[in-house]
Amino acid sequence: MTPLLSKEITVDATIKDSTSIIEMVESILEPLGASHKAICQIEVAIDELFSNIAKYAYSKEGGKASVKAEVFEEPRRIIITFKDNGARFNPLESEEPDLSPEARLNTVGGPGLFIVKKTMDDVSYAYEDGHNVLTITKNI
Repeated sequence: MTPLLSKEITVDATIKDSTSIIEMVESILEPLGASHKAICQIEVAIDELFSNIAKYAYSKEGGKASVKAEVFEEPRRIIITFKDNGARFNPLESEEPDLSPEARLNTVGGPGLFIVKKTMDDVSYAYEDGHNVLTITKNI
């Protein structure tokens, strides 16, 4: 299946570079008339997933990550693929967080991946040719 639209960006795996990814995806979604809610959910997912790559994929030397966004028809959806060659890690194997108020007071971090799983239509992970490949899909 051929995408209606496709864009890709490669950036340093640093938290500040998530802005470039969000801007790229917005430049695709806004002209397509995606809902404000869908755009916000996608932006939160990008921020969460890319910040995890920035914080945990590489040692102090850092590295690069590429993000590809593709729009498909019927149903209209965006598929965003994050790819890095950092430490092998499948975030989907993480346990779901305890969201009780008591646990949230005593836990470092947050329920970011849980939110991504709940707001995206599909989330998948693969390890291919030495690369972590995490893909999210959102119907728009």
